Amino acid sequence: MKKPLARSRTNFMIGGVCGGIAEYIGWDPTVVRLLYVLISVISAAFPGILFYILAWLIIPRESG
Repeated sequence: MKKPLARSRTNFMIGGVCGGIAEYIGWDPTVVRLLYVLISVISAAFPGILFYILAWLIIPRESG
């Protein structure tokens, strides 16, 4: 059974969103962060910032 999506308590830089997504899909957090930055820059940054803030508010924090 796959672990539920949650913001990471161990792999975080700002809010743990990219670290939590990386843990959920089984990728290296650095790769997820680099992809997030690349996609944000290509899309003029605003949608990326908005996505991160919404994800920070919606995705629950990892328990424990």
